[in-house]
Formats: sequence, structure tokens, C-alpha cells
Amino acid sequence: MTRLLCWMALGLCMLSQAYADAGDTEVTIISYHEIADHESALVPFYTVSPLNFMRQMDWLKNNGYHFVSVDDILADRSGKRALPDKAVLITFDDGYRSVYTYAFPILKMYHIPTVIALVGTWLNAPEDGRVNFDGKGIARSELLSQNEIHEMVKSGLVEIASHTYNMHRGSLANPQGNMEPAATARLWSDKTHHYEDQASYIRRITADLKHNQDFLKSYTGQTPRIVVWPYGRYNIELRRVAANLGMPIGLTLDDGPNTSTTPLWGLRRILIDKTTTVWDLKSEIQKRNIGDVDEDMPNRIMHIDLDYIYDPDPQQQEKNLGRLLDRIQAMGVNVVYLQAFADPDANGAADAVYFPNRHMPMRADLFNRAAWQIETRTQVKHVYAWMPLLAWQPPSSDPVARDTVVTLPYKVNHVAMGYPRLSPFSPKARQFIRDMFTDLARNTPIDGILFHDDVTLSDYEDDSSFARKAYQEWGLPGTVADIRKQPEAMARWTLMKTVYLDNLADDMAAAVNDEQPGLRVARNLYAQVVLNPHAQEWYAQSLEDSLHDFDYTAIEAMPYMEQAADPISFYHDLVERVKAYPDGLRKTVFELQTTNWRTNKPIPDQELADTIRRLYSWGVRNIAYYPDDLYNNHPDPGILRPALDNKLGPLPQHP
Repeated sequence: MTRLLCWMALGLCMLSQAYADAGDTEVTIISYHEIADHESALVPFYTVSPLNFMRQMDWLKNNGYHFVSVDDILADRSGKRALPDKAVLITFDDGYRSVYTYAFPILKMYHIPTVIALVGTWLNAPEDGRVNFDGKGIARSELLSQNEIHEMVKSGLVEIASHTYNMHRGSLANPQGNMEPAATARLWSDKTHHYEDQASYIRRITADLKHNQDFLKSYTGQTPRIVVWPYGRYNIELRRVAANLGMPIGLTLDDGPNTSTTPLWGLRRILIDKTTTVWDLKSEIQKRNIGDVDEDMPNRIMHIDLDYIYDPDPQQQEKNLGRLLDRIQAMGVNVVYLQAFADPDANGAADAVYFPNRHMPMRADLFNRAAWQIETRTQVKHVYAWMPLLAWQPPSSDPVARDTVVTLPYKVNHVAMGYPRLSPFSPKARQFIRDMFTDLARNTPIDGILFHDDVTLSDYEDDSSFARKAYQEWGLPGTVADIRKQPEAMARWTLMKTVYLDNLADDMAAAVNDEQPGLRVARNLYAQVVLNPHAQEWYAQSLEDSLHDFDYTAIEAMPYMEQAADPISFYHDLVERVKAYPDGLRKTVFELQTTNWRTNKPIPDQELADTIRRLYSWGVRNIAYYPDDLYNNHPDPGILRPALDNKLGPLPQHP
């Protein structure tokens, strides 16, 4: 189809709590587009031949699946009538005439209830005119006519859904010219050089959804109660507007099963394309039913500094970005952790950011551009925004800049956090952090968040007035000094800080998830937390809690940073500790260092490749590396990619 829809299919099928929902599937929803011979296809990749469509419907019928309607789903949700086992709902997006020509006879033959999602502006074009179909023109006659729609609705099998009036298209979403889904993008104006503000955005989407609802009511005779989100993109604002207009049901392209806990506004669908066989369909249904979404996809991850891409000269910055895209393709990774903040002084804290926001200086409007280009021009399936939780350095004029973590004096050889951080106990700081994550989410389509390794407080932190108040509410002594005098209080304080920080991260992820549903969440974790039983006290981090609370835990498996005497033993001990937890290896990323920061020398490429192969041989699934030096070709894709792909031969022997 178009580049936008290809991106949607490749990059936006999200986890969406599939594991939590597994095992209780109520209904499987299947998404088709065009049913036609490929010679006449308008959207070739998403066109299913009439023969294959017939085979798939026949397979469903013969294997115990029961075709249901939206009324059946609502009756089940209200407790009036339970859905049958193996319930399945068939849907069609866009409203191609070939659906009437080839699919409708099969739907009638099998008595299959169906949802057809229609785009108002396309139907409202003159019958002999042309339609702007994702940037290209197609004849209006290629879409359903009003008489064909009436015939299908009159059959009792077809329910009409809104596919928006004029938001099934790409719209200008950043100064560099990227066209992104109109329903969720905050539009950029080349005329005013400003982004659409939140109030204008809500007015625009409200007007569009209301217009399409009114149009479809008059055009089809049905008032839509379902919205099918274009390109699978939706957010909390769209959900609320649609529900207020009488459309509480939303169909997505998110991965995962539909269970009794799946909200009606976020019903998940399986997207069918020209390559889908009956056996592929069977496999997709089974994977969703057991929560096995993305289970077979180990993560091969580049952790990227946008500080290396930034340049005050926009033309040079674009050249740098192009070089990065080529490098990502050469490395063959499928996940990118992409820096969203700027840290030019390399102290670990954000001095500025790479996206528009209400609080911090914007070094360049770069994150949206880079993330979108990676999603649409490389093989990468998921882009995570790498963001600090606490390590912010707001302008000194901002009152929140004074609400910082207070550290008591400690011994010289004690663990020192180093990063300047805002106090997580300050209400102003928490609101500041929430605003930053919300602004990020509204600006850029992302698949995940990676929390920086600043989600930490040492055993000498935080002694701010905000923290002291919290400790008293927890039933602890009111100062860090007094807590440290009591071993029992010290132990409780450690556990409560750990949970508090993880909950704060979860709250920020929830704010992002409002704008980017189905968000994956990862966090960096210090290796010592895994290796040393006393380290939770030092860092307020816990591997066990992290595995439970986050989709992925990215352990900083960096022996040279940790001054490990034997790097191989260091890696082996990490792996063995992670293996002790259920799902530990599946949910853990081992993040390797490519530079020895103590000597400022690169780690040899062959050593990195050997380490990756060794980790794979021990059962590790997910590998990341940091940093990537695209200007000095380190690591070398010619050496590292075969190791990441796990294609080469025997491991080197342990010396």
C-alpha cells in the first residue's frame, strides 16, 4: 500500500498488555482491506484474492469458529448473552468496490456479520471524479457506491463504521516535511512556523469525527457507533471525542487477544495481507490466544545518541541523519533506543531536549524527524524514546530547578550517583516530569520508552524537605541520618524507595500510553543490582521488581565500567542470576559497552562479536550496544551484524 500503511503494518502492531490478557480470548477480530485479483489491486500488499478469502472463511467455519456481530459483542459485555466459543468478527477498511463484488457474495453464503469502515471525504467525491488516496489519485468508481452500500446494509450483515472524514491521510507533522497520520499528529504550519496547539487539535478531530458521523448517517442510513482508527493510530483525545459523539467502540491494529478486560475503544485486530495463508491465519490466532505476541522476535538493539546527529547547520544535520539511517540498515537491528534529550556536557542529565515542550530548551526539533525516518526507511520495528526520569536540569529561572535530590555526605569509596536530579518527592517536580513525557508523546509516534539509569536514589539520598515529609508519611524517621541509625528502618526505607521510583516511572509511562497506546516500557538497571545482594540498598533498584513492573529490563552489562577482573565471568554471572527468574531471559536486555570509558578506547569489534555469540549460547535473547559511533564505523557492521544475526560458527574458547 502506501508508505504510511506499510509503516503502520510493520511498526505499530504493539504488545498492548498481551501477556496480562493471555488465555481468556473472547473474540478474534480480523482486518481485511481489498478483496480482488492482484492485477487490478489498488493496495497490492493488502489485497487478498477472492480465492484466498474464500479459503480463509471456509477454514474458520470448518474449524469451530463462530462468526459474530458487534451486537453480539455488546450483548456479551452487558451480561445479556455470552459469546460463543471461538468467536470471530470480520472487518473491512476503506470501502473498496471490490469488497461488494468479491467478498459480499461469500459473506452472504456463510451468513457472516461484517463491519465496513468508510472514509467520508472519499465517498463524497463526484462519481466520475478522483479521490486523494494517501497522496495518490484513484477513481471514485473504485470505491463503494451509495447503492452498493445500501444493499449490503439492507442484508442485515453489514454494519457501517467511521474511518474518519478526512484523516485517512498523512499531514505535515514537522518542519522537515514528514507526513504523519493526521488523526494523531499535531500539525506543523510552514506558514506560521508553529505546531497545532492542544485546543486546536481537539477542535479539529472533533469536527472531523462529527462530520463523518453526520455524513454517514445521511449517506448510508446508519449512525456509526464504531470508529476504525486510520493506520491503527489513536490516543486518549480521539477516544474521548468519539465516545462523546456516540462511538464508544474503536478498532485498532494492536497485537494481543481481545478479552473481557480489553476496552471497547481498543479492540485488537489481525491484519491480513496478500501473503497470509490459512496456516498463517491459524498461527496468528493461536499466538494471540496464548499471549505469544512478538515472543519469537529477539531484540537486536542500537542505543543511539542524537547528540551525535545534531548540528547547528540543518543541512549537515540531515546528512548526519542519512548516515545514521544507512548505518541502522547495515547493522540489521530491529529495535532502536533513541535519545530524546540533549546532554552536550555529558553529565548524564538533560540540559535540553529534541522535541517541542513547555519547560525545557529545545536544542533542535529533531526527535520526531529521526524517529519517523527510522520507522519508515529502515527495517526497525520498534523505536523507543530514551528519556530521563529524574535527571533534568531546568533553566535556573524555573522554580522547579531548586527542587533537587539532596545527598548527605558519604564516604569517599561509597557509591555516588553523580547525576543532578530533581527530587521525585516534590509535587512540582513530578508535574514537570509528567509534562515532559506528555509533550514528547504528543509530538512523536513512538513504540516504547527507555528510562535512563537515573531511576535511582542512593542510601544517602534523598534528604530534601519533600522527601522527609514522605518518609514521615511512610512511618519512618524524618531524616536520612535518623533512618540510617536503625537497621529495620533502613531496610523498609530501601524497599519503599524502590517501589516509589518504579511507580513514578509507571505513572510517566501511563501518561505516554494515553497518547501512544500499546507502549512498551524498558528501564536501564545497574549490573551491581543483579550481582550484589546489598546493591538494592545502594541504588533503590531491584531486578525482581523490575522484571515484574517493566516489559524489558536493560541491564548495563559493562564489565570495563564495573572494573570486572574477568569480563567473561562477569557476563556469565549476570546471565545465571537473570535465569533464576521466570521469564528472566525473555524480559531482559543485555546492553554491552562499545567504549571503555576509563581508557577512552573502543572495545575491539571482534571482542564484541564474540561476546554476543557467547551470550546467545547461554540463552540470552535480547542484545543492545552503546554507544554507536557512526563517524568512526564502530562497531563495524561487517563484524557485528553476523554475530547479532547469530549466523556464524563456533564460539571462541574461554582462556
